[in-house]
Amino acid sequence: MAKKRPAAKTAKPQLQNGEIPVVGAREPCPCGSGRRYKACHGAAASHATAHVQRPFEGLPGECDWVALRELVPAATVPLSLKGGLPEGVPSVTLVTVLPMAWPALRREDGSVLLGLQNDASSGDLSREMADTLERALATEPGNPVAARRVPAEGPRLQDVLDTDGVFEPVVHSGFEFWIPDAEGAQNASPEIAASLERANAAAIPTVKLAGVEAAYWCETPDKNHLRWVMPHPEEKLLDALARLHAAGTSSLGEGTRLVGSFRAHGLVVPVWDLPTRVSAEDVEKPAAEFAERLAAALASDAPLTSDERRARGGLTNRQVTLS
Repeated sequence: MAKKRPAAKTAKPQLQNGEIPVVGAREPCPCGSGRRYKACHGAAASHATAHVQRPFEGLPGECDWVALRELVPAATVPLSLKGGLPEGVPSVTLVTVLPMAWPALRREDGSVLLGLQNDASSGDLSREMADTLERALATEPGNPVAARRVPAEGPRLQDVLDTDGVFEPVVHSGFEFWIPDAEGAQNASPEIAASLERANAAAIPTVKLAGVEAAYWCETPDKNHLRWVMPHPEEKLLDALARLHAAGTSSLGEGTRLVGSFRAHGLVVPVWDLPTRVSAEDVEKPAAEFAERLAAALASDAPLTSDERRARGGLTNRQVTLS
């Protein structure tokens, strides 16, 4: 049910002054121990900051932040900063992923692209991304920002982004947004061009529904899916889904089925299987109608019936934790 993240190559880190640089969790540790980073020096780095279950809580569009982090291959969102943009920075844009898994990129024109799907080296993704953003704003134009171990204290995204702004993702069919329009894909470096080709080949076609919040249709070879990030407390939401499932009203139309859910960054993501013939446009109306049924089920405080308890157990058994 989860998307495939585009493959990306990272440059081999170099040891400087005995410091162990941050690399991907599954990559060999730069210290030379032969163990994976997450089982070696990455273990200490991951515990340097207490784990934050909902790193995007308090930001506009928390559910969409989670979707872009875990489910959506290619998307961009303009970001607004508290106090406005610094001089020489025409824009800051959140992107799902960057070539070579860069955490961020300062383009030649001074604009900043901030990556969302990078491996985390600490327990607080929000603090990690805020650190990357601040370093990107100070980086010389035309350069990527390297990963590093995040200081134990520092600002979080909630401190540096305008929390009164809007969060409006634009989902793309590919990763051409990596390359400025003026440059053109034909003028990209061979390394970037190869990374773009691999990423486009791995991307699962995805569409954001217009009628409900944070629901994303995607197409896979055997069937389509709807993955819907919801903000409701987990226990309350599972009860409501169980009520609908037991009543036979949890589907999104003929041939569709609620099959389970993800748990990601403190939120629950119900998932429906859809026939290959069902497009994103086809599911817009059924999703809006389901949202009304869910609101009514969430409002109920009645104890679950035996059928509803069985339905809840089935949903819980099919739940997968992504983060």
